[in-house]
Amino acid sequence: MADETTDHETEPMTRFSVPDREELPEDLRERIDYEEGRAGFVPNVFLAYGYRPSHFRAFFEYYDALVKDTELTRAEIEMIVVAVSAANDCYYCNVAHGALVRIYAEDPLLADQLVANYRTADVSDRHRAMLDLAVKLTEAPERVEEEDIQRLEDHGFSRRAAWDVGSVAAFFNLSNRMAHLADMRPNAEFHTMGR
Repeated sequence: MADETTDHETEPMTRFSVPDREELPEDLRERIDYEEGRAGFVPNVFLAYGYRPSHFRAFFEYYDALVKDTELTRAEIEMIVVAVSAANDCYYCNVAHGALVRIYAEDPLLADQLVANYRTADVSDRHRAMLDLAVKLTEAPERVEEEDIQRLEDHGFSRRAAWDVGSVAAFFNLSNRMAHLADMRPNAEFHTMGR
């Protein structure tokens, strides 16, 4: 295991030790190898979640379901992630998923706008309604009402898609809180992707 004292610029997280990759269970190593092959580097979230292998499996299985079994586009998912992460001041997710917004939305400015204030970002009314629900669920979940879902339907989202918006928002509220707890650090590569 790595030392508990870590370098903020290079370590995946600073408050918990990061397991050596070779010590992880085989299925985790296979997933990490796959992600490294796709990205050209290992996103730190995979190494951080290696701290608790059963949590790694559950976390990424649910994440995979959210991005594969959905009526939302990948760009819409990433927009939700960044708007929610901005509301939660999550450095890791704003940087890492900001890169994915730039790539999937093919827009080098959108992620920065969403981090600063999604309400003033250059998005359609449809996407503003989507982000309004996601951020409301983040900031004041007890205030979510039928009218919020109806507003999405008025903009062409199905009720199932509204569920998907809420599921992504809820999952990334969990993710943001774990990133804060662990002080997860985004890889330097994320800062320049899609620019």
